Amino acid sequence: MSKSSSSALETDHKTEFLRKFLIVFLVSFICFLMIFLSHHENNKYIIETLGINGSVKEGDALFKMNCVGCHGITARGLVGPDLHSITQRLNDKEIIKQVTGGLTPPMPSFEIDPVNMSNLLKYLHSLE
Repeated sequence: MSKSSSSALETDHKTEFLRKFLIVFLVSFICFLMIFLSHHENNKYIIETLGINGSVKEGDALFKMNCVGCHGITARGLVGPDLHSITQRLNDKEIIKQVTGGLTPPMPSFEIDPVNMSNLLKYLHSLE
């Protein structure tokens, strides 16, 4: 009788282990897919942005509407850093990721279409 209840207990443990393993596997797989798809969308956005020849004038206007509060009217920095020569410190992909992701607090992330992002990049390049 003890062998029988021992076997039933062992079967319950195996079933429970497999159930937990399957849950962990599925959650991990879903997380992987989310990261992969997000990265793919981000790359598509970057490629599209870099394929556009932006306007310094439009980028300057965009900067003045959204960025002067932290970077100052001349982009010399206030709360945020001085942006002159930023394009020598960061490449365009890194700048795009910084602007759209707000990677260094307290900088917020911005939802910006590729044309305006290209304009902002062109403006930042003019600050060199």
